[in-house]
Amino acid sequence: MSICIINPARSKSDPQLSPVGILAVNPADSSCFQTFAHQYGLKRHVLFHAQLYSNDTFFLAGPAVGAPMAAICLEKLIALGARRIVVYGWCGSLTPSLGTGDLFIPTGGVSEEGTSMHYQPAPVCDDDSLRLALFEALTREGCLPKQGWIWTTDAVYRETREKVERYRAQGILAVDMEFTALRSVAAFRGVSLAAVMLVSDELFHQEWTPRFQYKKFRTDSRRVLAKLCAVIHAAEAS
Repeated sequence: MSICIINPARSKSDPQLSPVGILAVNPADSSCFQTFAHQYGLKRHVLFHAQLYSNDTFFLAGPAVGAPMAAICLEKLIALGARRIVVYGWCGSLTPSLGTGDLFIPTGGVSEEGTSMHYQPAPVCDDDSLRLALFEALTREGCLPKQGWIWTTDAVYRETREKVERYRAQGILAVDMEFTALRSVAAFRGVSLAAVMLVSDELFHQEWTPRFQYKKFRTDSRRVLAKLCAVIHAAEAS
């Protein structure tokens, strides 16, 4: 294995994180971090241009949009002690079976981002234990998430009609900007990672149909994040 010049590390001023926590990639969700910090007694720390809150039970970090920044944040979180990371973000739907406001848990992915190739030139072997536990916990809460493969791309403005139709024909349900990179980092570092996504837009219509700009969607997204915090806190505190 090649020796890297720069490696993620924990400095003297960095916190020692709980092994489990949430990386919420969207800036719109980070506006409610302080509310959760107050609710759970989380202390604020520095994480590049993102926010990081933690206590002895779990951590909450973000935002980190796009594969490169998300991977950098994940590397640092792992260096600080993270071992079971739940990624929370949004995704676009490629199929009518997955509508705006649905919860989606990726089970695998097709990479069109440039980060994962530096970690995993070979196919990734996922640790499914965290994903299955998360699916069961959310199902018990009545959230009923759907599962399937996702397409991850850096080029949001190059999500062409041809690609949408081709990937949908292959059974791929959604598109995002971070997942395949994050799962590659997690596999490379030997930690567990699973993702929960809220469907924010639909690409299967003749015209793109976004919903993430609506107040109701933003409110729903924060409710999902609150639910994830509650589920993780309850599981770790028990």
